[in-house]
Amino acid sequence: MSKRLLLLSNSRNYGGAYLAHAEKEIKNFLGSNIKEVLFIPFAAVRFSYNEYTNIVSSKFTELGYSVRSIHQTNNYTQAIENAQAIVVGGGNTFQLLKCFYETNILELVRNRVNNGLPYIGWSAGSNMACPTIKTTNDMPITEPPSFNALGLIPFQINPHYTEAILANHQGETRDERLAEFLVLNPSIYVVGLREGSLLQLSNNRLELLGEKTLKVLRQGQEIKEYTSKDSIEFLMN
Repeated sequence: MSKRLLLLSNSRNYGGAYLAHAEKEIKNFLGSNIKEVLFIPFAAVRFSYNEYTNIVSSKFTELGYSVRSIHQTNNYTQAIENAQAIVVGGGNTFQLLKCFYETNILELVRNRVNNGLPYIGWSAGSNMACPTIKTTNDMPITEPPSFNALGLIPFQINPHYTEAILANHQGETRDERLAEFLVLNPSIYVVGLREGSLLQLSNNRLELLGEKTLKVLRQGQEIKEYTSKDSIEFLMN
C-alpha cells in the first residue's frame, strides 16, 4: 500500500484562523471513511498537551473528525496500531523528536505510515517526516538521542521558508543556513516550503498544494522554483 502524507509549512496564515488555510486539503486528504485521528502533541513546550489537544480538536471536530491525543491513552503502542490517521503538530522539533524516542514510538509510527496509514504534519510535524530534523528552524532546547527522524520522504523540508532579510541585520539568511547544510549533505534535496503551502503524497504522486512556489536546493545545482502545476516527482527518487 502506498504512503499518504499531507505536510504543511505552518498551522496559521497571517491574520487567519488555526489551520483555516488547509481546511479543504485536510478534508480531501482524510475523506469520509476516517472518523478519528490520533494526535501527537509532543512538540508543545510553552503550553500543555491538553491545551494543544483542545486547539487541534476544535478545528478537526469542525471538519468532521474526532481527535484522540496519544498522551491521554494508556497504551501508546495500541493507540498507534488502532489509529485511523496520525496528526503531528508543530512546536519545537527537538522536543518532538526526543519524545518520539523516549516513548519508543518512532518505529511504530514509521511502520504504520509506510504501510498506508495517513499522516498529517505541520511545521515540526513536517520536519518529523524527513530523514532528519537538521533543516528545522528551531533552537536545540533539548537533546534527542539522534537527529534521525521518521524518514517517510527522502528529502528535507525547511518549513516557514522565507527569503526575507532584516534591515541592518548581519546574521545568516535562511538560504545561507541551508547552504551550510548542503555543503555537508551534498546528496540530498532541501525543499523551502513557504507559509500557506502544503505537500501531498498520495497514490505515489507528490504534489505542491497552495498558491505559492516551492524552492528546491541541492549542492552543486541551480536553485529552482516550482509551482503547483510543475512535476516534483524527482524529489521522491
